Amino acid sequence: MPFELFIGLRYLKAKRKSTFISIITFISTAGVALGVMALIVVLAVMTGFEEDLKEKILGTNAHVVVIRSGAPMDDYQQVMAKLKRFKGVQAATPFIYNQVMLSSGKNVSGVVLRGIDVQSDRLVTKLSKSIVEGSIDKLDPVMGAGSDGKPGLVVGKELAKHLNLFVGDTINVVSPMGNITPLGMMPKMKPFRVVGIFNTGMFEYDSTLAYVSLAQAQAFFDLGDTVTGIQLKVDDVYHTGELARAINQTMGGDYYARDWMQMNRNILFALKTEKMVMFIILTLIVLVAAFGIASTLFMVVMEKTRDIAILKSMGATGLSIMKIFVLEGLIIGVIGTILGVASGLLIALNLEPIITVIEKVTGLNFFSKDVYYLDHFPSMVVPSDVVLISVTAVLISFIATLYPSWQASRMLPAEALRYE
Repeated sequence: MPFELFIGLRYLKAKRKSTFISIITFISTAGVALGVMALIVVLAVMTGFEEDLKEKILGTNAHVVVIRSGAPMDDYQQVMAKLKRFKGVQAATPFIYNQVMLSSGKNVSGVVLRGIDVQSDRLVTKLSKSIVEGSIDKLDPVMGAGSDGKPGLVVGKELAKHLNLFVGDTINVVSPMGNITPLGMMPKMKPFRVVGIFNTGMFEYDSTLAYVSLAQAQAFFDLGDTVTGIQLKVDDVYHTGELARAINQTMGGDYYARDWMQMNRNILFALKTEKMVMFIILTLIVLVAAFGIASTLFMVVMEKTRDIAILKSMGATGLSIMKIFVLEGLIIGVIGTILGVASGLLIALNLEPIITVIEKVTGLNFFSKDVYYLDHFPSMVVPSDVVLISVTAVLISFIATLYPSWQASRMLPAEALRYE
């Protein structure tokens, strides 16, 4: 063992008269551990929320959407065939997108009405898996119309709650782009029957989306055999931007492709920014602990003045003296980091059971499913985040040791021993 490490370890063991220094050393170690633990837990929760949100966005929306600017897409079958030949494209489905109003009794709500091809939409989105009541199959023109001849409509859970709708109820769909009559423009209205209710877990989608079959949407909006655009499902959801650029370059003209990251850029940017800010803020806890490490080393240097002078008189260089106190501070930082990583992973990987126990003991509800629209508390540990936190904590601890160690290395033996 190098003598610098041996002496550094010996200095960590307090003598009876150095109990105060030991207490500060313990507090510094605990501060580093607490900071590392908080960073791991908070970043795990934020990563979990981000991944859960991405899963819900991708469950409702396609990975890539191709539209025709300025006009409906009349040759969508040929466009779909071309798009399927692009590398990475798994499936494609046409859709119609328009704003309407839903009227049920005295309740009225503005929504986005989507016309979908039920069979091909299953291969692109997860709408069919989010149905909690009824069936999406009844949107099909053959199965959708009941004995009264009303076509089928699927609405979100929050929208159904707002309009007081249940499966089997009749609702009027009103389009502001109506028919021209002698009295002027009259809104177009058509009754539909609710055949299904879906729940994506996102309030924005569950309260503003409604679905009908592609054929019914074409008939209602007088689109003929045209659609708004094509939705695509791809192999790798994190390289959709490259695919969208390739489609724009190849298709050209008035066709325009956008990926899911572009369509949800604001919320994804907000999540990344918030995660970065939280990392910076929580790193301040480790910085505070680093000041504790520096204070500990300053007091150790003051107490060990005689020892430093004797070591220098025996031939120890200034670099060796500096190494002793750098290693002592690093040992404090490394021990604190190890304890923080262990406790942080323990909490992050068992966060939901821990919160459940705390709620039962305190009687408080920290995580209301009715407010946050999540069926579980998301927590996801990313190994790279743990490594980054550990390296940052050790690096901050190392920097905190440099100045007091440098001061100790500059001490002159004659000055140190003058008053001994």
